[in-house]
This record gives sequence, C-alpha cells and structure tokens, in this order.
Amino acid sequence: MSTIANYLRKNHNQCEKLFTELEISVNAGLWDRADDVFQDFQDALENHFKMEEEVLFAAFENSAAGGGPTAILRNEHQQIRGVVAMLTYALTRRSKNAFLGHSDTLYIMIHRHNAIEESILYQMTDHILFEQKQALIDAMENIRSASAAESAALAQ
Repeated sequence: MSTIANYLRKNHNQCEKLFTELEISVNAGLWDRADDVFQDFQDALENHFKMEEEVLFAAFENSAAGGGPTAILRNEHQQIRGVVAMLTYALTRRSKNAFLGHSDTLYIMIHRHNAIEESILYQMTDHILFEQKQALIDAMENIRSASAAESAALAQ
C-alpha cells in the first residue's frame, strides 16, 4: 500500500538526482548539458511544489489539523525559488563559482526543508488524511503527468 510519505519522498529523490547531475555538469564545465539538466531540475522542482501546494497543503489546511506547518513550508518554497533564480543568473553568465556557491545554499535549504516534510508533515498527512490518501496521490500524479505531457509537447 502506497503512502503519501512514500510517494513524495520518491519525488524528492528524483529532484535530488537531477540537482546532483546539474552540479556535476557545472563543475565539469559542461554548460550545454547543465542548461538541459537545469531545465529538467527546475521543472521537477516546480512540479513538486505544485503537487504539495495545490493538493497536499490544501487538503491538510482544510482538515481538522488546520494550517500549522504548511504556511512555513510555503514560505520556504518561495525562498528556494529565490535561490533557483540566482542559479539561473549564474548559469546564464557561465559563472561556475557563483553557481556552485548558490547551489551549496540550495542544497542546505532543500535538505532541511525535505527533512521537515518527510519527518513531520508527510507523516501527519498519512495519519490525518488516511481516508483521502489515494485520492490525494492520484491528484498529485495527475499534476505530474500533465507536467510531463506539457514538457514533451514543448520538446517537439
């Protein structure tokens, strides 16, 4: 039986793999590859945030638990987006040092953020929203699938 925690933890891992590949590409000076991987990473990250903000956080906020940690996590999403914007600028300037400096900041932010989600929020939602679990996973999967279809259409 799948859980919200397992579904979203797997998505975290996919984003982290792209991020690692991105750092390796920049460190090696493979700028064209880095551009491609960065786009994939940015799309995956935004898709993940969309699944959380539009489905999981909304359901959690509408439950008996109320808003609680979701307001903080939404704010962290905005902070992460700000660092991603700095990565974009460094990447377009082909500034390895700036990119790697900002990527260190992003790495720390994302790992701290993901740890909170995985150890607190996802566990709470699996418990509180147990009866809605499959519907929530399906709704998040629909967002992920729509994003993948949109990316494929743009690539053509």
